[in-house]
Amino acid sequence: MDAVVTAGGTPLPEDPLYRYTLGHSKAILDIAGKPMIQWVLDALSASHKIDNIIVMGMSEKIGLVASKPVYYLPNEGRMLANIVAGIGKTLELNPQTEYVLIVSSDIPALTGEMVDWLVEQIEGTPADIYYGVIPRAVMEKRFPNSKRTWTHLKGLDVCGADINAAHVSMATEHLDTWEELIGHRKSALKQAATIGFNVLFMMILRQLTLDDIVKRVSERIGIRGKAIIWPWAEAGMDVDKPHQLEIMRMDYGTWGLAKPRVTSK
Repeated sequence: MDAVVTAGGTPLPEDPLYRYTLGHSKAILDIAGKPMIQWVLDALSASHKIDNIIVMGMSEKIGLVASKPVYYLPNEGRMLANIVAGIGKTLELNPQTEYVLIVSSDIPALTGEMVDWLVEQIEGTPADIYYGVIPRAVMEKRFPNSKRTWTHLKGLDVCGADINAAHVSMATEHLDTWEELIGHRKSALKQAATIGFNVLFMMILRQLTLDDIVKRVSERIGIRGKAIIWPWAEAGMDVDKPHQLEIMRMDYGTWGLAKPRVTSK
């Protein structure tokens, strides 16, 4: 399976991260002596399930390294356009490709073990899109000060993972809806409104379970969806704000660069 890494985000002056990036890509923020995206490439390199890595929005001049073949494509300007271009590249490399991982460049705590686990969840369970969620208890146990945005479901609070998977057909189907959903990816309520106000209303009342949401989204868009409940917080610990950047810098300092990052479910 190939992995498409989205790395086109550059914080604007009004973004709190701008004072760290100063007009440069967020993906190259330094964490423990490496660009943030390099930690993601390290995880994909350590995976036994990944064949190729396609980096969207970055040039080979940045000097990234990986043990797997890496292909660089220019930033298409929008998240969905980058994903579509990345999937197109995987099909160019292997026309028989069926599924692709979509990985954000700002989850530096990701490991190869976690990547392999996700691919194993996909294998043997056909769907069009696989969307990961992390229970609040899992996230707050690992990163108690992360201050994530929570989606409140019946009996469960979750945040979204930043590594997901899709069938390659998703690069040509339902693009208008995907564009709107991706545009609202930081707001579960706005995403629910895109799907339908009845879903939004039920979410506000906390009357929908995770399975209910998957079923309603699948029916609304006309796809087969599958929710992946992550046992690891690292898949959703993306660096969107300064305090999250500092958490990750401190986390790597605590582990120590000479020590392997050992995680447990």
